[in-house]
Amino acid sequence: MMTPVAATHRAPPPVARNVTRLPNSPSSISGPSASAARHHWHSPSGEQVLPRLSTKTRLLEPPAASNPLRPSRSLASVRRASRRKADVASDAVESGDGNSRRALQIILWVAEAVYILWLFLLPYAPGDPVWAISSETVNSLVGLSLNFFFILPLMSSVGINVINAPVLHPMSEGLFNFIIGWTFMFAPLLFTDLRKDRYKGSVDILWGLQMFLTNTFLIPYMAIRLNEAERDKTPGKLSQLGSVMTNGAPVVGLIGGGVCLISVLWALFGRSDGDFGNIADRLDFLVGYLGSERLAYAFIWDIVLYTVFQPWLIGDNLQNIQDSKIEIVNYLRFVPVIGLIAYLLCLDQDKNYA
Repeated sequence: MMTPVAATHRAPPPVARNVTRLPNSPSSISGPSASAARHHWHSPSGEQVLPRLSTKTRLLEPPAASNPLRPSRSLASVRRASRRKADVASDAVESGDGNSRRALQIILWVAEAVYILWLFLLPYAPGDPVWAISSETVNSLVGLSLNFFFILPLMSSVGINVINAPVLHPMSEGLFNFIIGWTFMFAPLLFTDLRKDRYKGSVDILWGLQMFLTNTFLIPYMAIRLNEAERDKTPGKLSQLGSVMTNGAPVVGLIGGGVCLISVLWALFGRSDGDFGNIADRLDFLVGYLGSERLAYAFIWDIVLYTVFQPWLIGDNLQNIQDSKIEIVNYLRFVPVIGLIAYLLCLDQDKNYA
């Protein structure tokens, strides 16, 4: 007679190839419980028989705990997809035989020639050309420059009179500073442009000249950046000005955006103590100003061109935006001024823009 211990540790009988099926064996059981019965059944003698584990049997392991601090693969793929979509338009121009790129360059160079001829040299546009500029226009330009960013008028309004601010029509001051404030915000955009290395000149000088002559220098840059990229080109380092503008891009955006907002308010309500009339009177002055002054007429051209170049440049550089902000910047880039402010506020500061 076997002891309970011996019965418990009795080894199961070897399995032969030709074994008569027992009435209670799992192989004779069908239905939903067949699988469970095969893994746990009793022999006719009442002994519990455990199934043998093959050497090839793989034990199920519990899934590894996910790290909450590590982004999932799906999130990473979404981010990569967003960055791929960011440069779709520019990739379309880069790819193929280059016909689209060359045609676009021709259009830009023609626009540069028309811009210089029509606004600087030919006498057909409103106002005086450069070679016949009047002293009145020169005095107006000097006065507008002294009221740069409304620094002197605002200081005078609080009783600080370092230099007497020239008193000009607030509509002309507002239009001038609106364009300058918008141009000011282009600096970080140019320094973070992924194609700036195709421009062989200094981006510092380019932007400095743009502050004075706006699209006279921005149009050629837009054409040159469409050149084919050089192979094995080592990116150059950012200048000191470029580093300051890039690292301080949010500050530049707030300053430039603030100047643009003040410019609109100043044009409509500034110098209320002067004899400049109400809003309707000021709008009438603006119409006459645009039709008689070459500088004001050129500002209209600048507004139109900036409205085209802003979304173009931002669209080519959406890779520089923080991952969570790409979609909103991609929509806002078409809104004049607002889109550029959004780009500067959402710029990824951890990225190397050298």
